[in-house]
Amino acid sequence: MTVDPIVVAIDGSAEALRAVGWAVGEAVLHDAPLRIVSVAALPPRMAPRKDAHGPSTVAEVVTADRDRALAAAAERAKAIAPDLPVSTDGLSGSVALAVTDSGAGASMLVVGSRGAGAFAAMVLGSVSRYAATRAACPVVVVRDDSAASHQGQVVVGVRDAEDCDATLTFAFEEAALHNASLLAVHAWQAHDPDLLPNEDPGPGPHDGQAGAAGQLESLLAGWREKYPGVAVSQEVVHGHPGRALAGLSARAGLVVLGRHHPQPGPGRVIHAVLNHAHCPVATVPAPRTE
Repeated sequence: MTVDPIVVAIDGSAEALRAVGWAVGEAVLHDAPLRIVSVAALPPRMAPRKDAHGPSTVAEVVTADRDRALAAAAERAKAIAPDLPVSTDGLSGSVALAVTDSGAGASMLVVGSRGAGAFAAMVLGSVSRYAATRAACPVVVVRDDSAASHQGQVVVGVRDAEDCDATLTFAFEEAALHNASLLAVHAWQAHDPDLLPNEDPGPGPHDGQAGAAGQLESLLAGWREKYPGVAVSQEVVHGHPGRALAGLSARAGLVVLGRHHPQPGPGRVIHAVLNHAHCPVATVPAPRTE
């Protein structure tokens, strides 16, 4: 059976090489090949010349830097896992679009939270956020201060019990592969700023918390049966979901969030968690409906 590759995007920075290390660990656990991609951020209408003589052009320098970064990343991956199938792919064009599109057909796209490599245009802080809200596959943003592997717990945010299958599947699979526990978190506010002016804000804090806890318990019952080896707990928090999940990330190895199509820009929760999490953050797209 063919396994979809895990793709990691790099820019030549130390932060990107840490993302490579994280992606290698995932590829080994998933028994998946690793594809390393990097983008030569060329200005419009600029391309390497065909004539090999004369001084190097800017395009040639940028492309050469990209290729050196790819070679270094592949060497790092092979040093960690010598038997892992590793391929490299040099891309060009818009960095954010090229990185995001590289996730097509992948089981996971891994990016660093920020970069400071040879390509000044590839600022992974903005590229990672773009990919994390638009890629067709799950995207994991690895922070530069993240540990290389899980720390024993996966935290998953549950917003809508009727639309979280993809998010929970990803979270439970990661917990099972890493022999980690799973904490399902539902955070809510009595006066949700996302509510429309004419919508009912719902019950008060105590009634809302008890009701949410019951729904979450019922939801997780089936997942406990499906993944009996994963220790599952739950927490219902009255407060901003982004702040709650970012705080809980301090004791986690991975935070998993769901996202919907289309996603024109970073949602408040995803944006807050990506900015303040202490561990890698995964965003999982909901299945597309025709």
